[in-house]
Amino acid sequence: MAENVFEVKSSTWGEEVLNAKGLIMVDFWAAWCAPCRLVSPTVEELAKEYEGKVKFIKCNTDENSDIASQYKIMGIPTLMFFKDGKTLDSIVGAVPKQQLKAKIDNLLNTLGT
Repeated sequence: MAENVFEVKSSTWGEEVLNAKGLIMVDFWAAWCAPCRLVSPTVEELAKEYEGKVKFIKCNTDENSDIASQYKIMGIPTLMFFKDGKTLDSIVGAVPKQQLKAKIDNLLNTLGT
């Protein structure tokens, strides 16, 4: 996993996502999911590009099914955006890097960060 992408577990979800400040993108994924493997390098590239502006987190849905259930994750990969513990938006499925960049830029501009 890239140095700017953090793994979260049920025990650290509150601290890493809900109580964290700023924009956070959570990649809900599973090891067996081919589209998740396609998105992973893009997430790592974005983590480098947006270092200091956005926090990138990966959450394995198989290992943390309680979180996946809480946020009604029905398909993976699901990329969910949070700010100050609140859900802002989400994207389901493997999408091109440019689409993710546009979403992140829009959220950063909207939030004024």
